Amino acid sequence: MRLEPSQFLSKKALPLWRLQAFFESFFVALFPLGYGVMLYFFDFPYWLLWVLISVYVLYVVLTVLILPPLRWKRWRYDVLADEIDLQRGVFIVKRTLVPMSRVQHVDTEQGPLSRKYRLADVSISTAATVHRIPSLTMEVADELRDRIAELAAVAEDE
Repeated sequence: MRLEPSQFLSKKALPLWRLQAFFESFFVALFPLGYGVMLYFFDFPYWLLWVLISVYVLYVVLTVLILPPLRWKRWRYDVLADEIDLQRGVFIVKRTLVPMSRVQHVDTEQGPLSRKYRLADVSISTAATVHRIPSLTMEVADELRDRIAELAAVAEDE
């Protein structure tokens, strides 16, 4: 059996993922808010509002506090001479091997929240799909992008 990849994401990914989950939770808050507005106009049971609020609070605790450290602990990667090894997933661990000969191009991406934490994602494009290594420091992301591009060029020449 193959060993697990050895490289971890930046520790700065944790506050970034927590902040992203917090902002995403506002969309989930629309359910209890919408039901609360409907209570004003219609005669619906109040207990259901408390159930929706409880589910929302549980959702926020799970996605903002509990899942980011678990996700960070499971996300690993390695860039080898002939392939890129990615491992991710909290409940279902997914392992992907991307052959260097299939890599078409490599990008670094940075959104506004990532820029605040000086993090970037590395996107590896093949003919079939795009693989992403999230939340790396800018220095590591740039170095990784250049290294993958160089290894992919060598693999293409062979």
